[in-house]
Amino acid sequence: MKDNFSSQSDQYAKYRPKYPAELFEYLNTLVLTKEKAWDCGTGNGQVAQELATSYTTVFATDISRSQIDNAAPSKQIFYSVQPAEKTNFKDNLFDLIIVAQAIHWFDFEKFYDEVQRTAKEKAVFVALGYGRISISEEIDAIITHFYTEVIGTYWDNERKYIDANYNTIPFPFDEIATPLFTNTQHWSLEHLIGYLNTWSAVKHYMKQNQVNPILELETELEKIWGTEKIREVRFPILLRVGYVN
Repeated sequence: MKDNFSSQSDQYAKYRPKYPAELFEYLNTLVLTKEKAWDCGTGNGQVAQELATSYTTVFATDISRSQIDNAAPSKQIFYSVQPAEKTNFKDNLFDLIIVAQAIHWFDFEKFYDEVQRTAKEKAVFVALGYGRISISEEIDAIITHFYTEVIGTYWDNERKYIDANYNTIPFPFDEIATPLFTNTQHWSLEHLIGYLNTWSAVKHYMKQNQVNPILELETELEKIWGTEKIREVRFPILLRVGYVN
């Protein structure tokens, strides 16, 4: 698994969007016994914090020590630095295993073997993420041009799974149909720029060219952001759910 997110982990925690409460309310209806959950690729612990309101114990793992160090502490959450594909967890342990905005980085075959090993019978597996940001027709067009033309060649190959809404990832579970969810936030331009700076392709561009491509984009966005200091931003939720066989 690649680690594109250890640098500027504090910015990742500050600017990445949170998931809507109704999404977790829905997931709670699928899991009858809420003893132990595994948040794999936890990053800053955003999803683990939500799970801790419903599960007795949450185990949250990531390969990035920096991300774990920036995660919010909780008595119910046990953070550890471990790869998704090989953990020290016991067999048949988890009622729920969830991966948020990270599964596209994993070795699918090895990770799914680990899911099968650590999940209880009929445990729920969730692959969760979010797609491209949407704000307004004019702003979306500028960000799309930046996404495809300016930094397009700097995206890792794994980004294709997000662009396909996770529909092309292998999914060897008893899949169930899920409702559609949208993640709606209200952001300032400053927050939007902070979010765009967390994109892995931006980091790759900066490393190769020694300049931040966001600077020019920010100037362009400032011209049309208007007097509205806060704008509604939307992310489509990517969601695949199944029961572990």
